[in-house]
Amino acid sequence: MVLKIVQAGDPVLRRKARDLTPEELASPETARLIEQMRDTMRDAPGVGLAAPQVGVGLRVIVIEDRAEYQAGLSERELAARGRKPVPFHVLINPRLVVEDAAPAEFHEGCLSVSGFAALVPRANAVRVDALDEHGQPVTVQARGWYARILQHELDHLDGTLYVDRMETRSFSTAENHRRYQAGRSTAELRAELGLPVPDRG
Repeated sequence: MVLKIVQAGDPVLRRKARDLTPEELASPETARLIEQMRDTMRDAPGVGLAAPQVGVGLRVIVIEDRAEYQAGLSERELAARGRKPVPFHVLINPRLVVEDAAPAEFHEGCLSVSGFAALVPRANAVRVDALDEHGQPVTVQARGWYARILQHELDHLDGTLYVDRMETRSFSTAENHRRYQAGRSTAELRAELGLPVPDRG
């Protein structure tokens, strides 16, 4: 079953989601929510979805970055983003730790800010400690695009949208992003927008 993805302005997207209790984690309702979130993410399609995006204020995310989602990108673009396929998985009550704070800046969109994109800086590598759908502890270490997806989805659990972190001058409709910006380097885009090149230290 595909759920409705709530859009920016819905209060649930600005509230901090709460942890699931052990009883909730083991419940049929949570198993059903995870299945529906998976189906909704794939239908959109997207590479991640957080429970608040379907109107549920719980700390649950699903992630999957399929190879076919990357088919339109060149080898150079994939390498620059550090993007590789990520199999479907569930993270419950996740906690994020930044392992490499060096910023990487690329365009992001969001299923809850439909039709737009912007440059967003994210930490290059993170670790997430969580529970899987069976209540077992898991630790995920990620770099590049996978780390970006994790940061984006965990932001949702804290009531944060990418627009809170974006380079505002880069904000664009998704159509104009595809028309004018796709395939170009971040440095080229920053120069065109009259933005300084960030100091990488």
